[in-house]
Amino acid sequence: MLKIDIHTHILPKTWPSLREKYGYGGFVSLDHHKCGCARMMVDEKFFREIDHNCWDPKVRLDDCQKHQVDVQVLSTVPVMFNYWAKPKDTLDLSMYLNDHIAGIVNDHPKRFIGLGTLPMQSPDLAIKELERCMKIGLAGIQIGSHINEWNLDQAELFPIFEAAQDLGAAVFVHPWDMMAKDKMPKYWLPWLVGMPAESSLAICSMIFGGVLQRLPKLKIAFAHGGGSFPSTIGRIEHGFNVRPDLCAVDCPINPRDFLPQIYLDSLVHDELALKYLVDLMGPDNIALGTDYPFPLGELEPGKLIENSQFSDDIKEKLLHGSALKWLGLSKEQFL
Repeated sequence: MLKIDIHTHILPKTWPSLREKYGYGGFVSLDHHKCGCARMMVDEKFFREIDHNCWDPKVRLDDCQKHQVDVQVLSTVPVMFNYWAKPKDTLDLSMYLNDHIAGIVNDHPKRFIGLGTLPMQSPDLAIKELERCMKIGLAGIQIGSHINEWNLDQAELFPIFEAAQDLGAAVFVHPWDMMAKDKMPKYWLPWLVGMPAESSLAICSMIFGGVLQRLPKLKIAFAHGGGSFPSTIGRIEHGFNVRPDLCAVDCPINPRDFLPQIYLDSLVHDELALKYLVDLMGPDNIALGTDYPFPLGELEPGKLIENSQFSDDIKEKLLHGSALKWLGLSKEQFL
C-alpha cells in the first residue's frame, strides 16, 4: 500500500553566514562539529542537534526504504521561517531554501514532494514567491501558526490565502514560536503544551475570522493532528452558540461546519486519539504525518495506522489517499 508522509523537515547541508550577508544577527547557522552531526545555532546559542538525515537525501531514502515510506513531503524546519527579519532578507533566504527543496524533488520526483516557505510578514513579496514556488515544481507552502503579532485571520494575510486557493497550492500550517514560553521554562512544555495550543489558535483564527468561509476551496492542513483543536471542538462550538456576540462577530457559521474543509496529519501518538480524529474529521481528511526526522515525531512512520483496527479502505486513505487529495496529485505519479 502506497505510503505518503506529508510532514517531514529538511535543510540544506550548508548555507552562507546570514549575519554577514544581511548585516545583523538572529539567524540559524549549522555547526558541523563531527561527521554526520551538526548543531543548529542561533547566533551563539544552541538550538538543536541534528543528524545527516536532516540534510542528506540518500540517508532519507535509506530510512524510507527501512520503513516502507514511498514518498515524503519536504518542508523547512519552522525556525527557518524568520518572519521577524527584514522582509527582503526573509525573501532571499526563502528563495534559497525553496530552490534547495525544488532541486531534491527534481532529482527524485517519485520519492519527494516539496512545500516552500514565504516572507509572510510582507504579503506582496509572499504572493510573488508563492507564484514562483508553483512554477519551480513545489506543491504548495508551509507557514507558521501565526506571523509575528498577526494571527491567521489578519486581513493583511488574506490575499496570500486567496492566491493559494487560486493557484491550487496546498498549505501546511505548523506551530512555531510558541505562546507563553516564559511561563514554560521546564519539562519541554513549549513543545508539549504550547505547540498543541498554537495549532488550535491557528485553526480557530481561520474559522472565526471567516477565512475558510470566504475560501471554501483552500487546501489547508494542520500539523500534529490539529493540536488541541479536535479535543476542544465541543467547547469551541458551545462558545459560539452561547456567546455569538464574542465568537460570531466575523463569521456567522458554526465552527463544526468547517471540519470538512480542514486536513490534519495523523501525528497523535495514541491509538484512541487517532480513532477519535478519524471519527470526527472523516478518513478523507486525515493524512499520515510523522515530523521526520525529529524525536517528537512518529519514529516508525505509519505504524500507528498500520496497527490500527481500521479497514483496509480507511488505511489506504490515511496512508496516501487523503494526502493526494490535499496536494492535488494523482497516485499514478508515484508508481
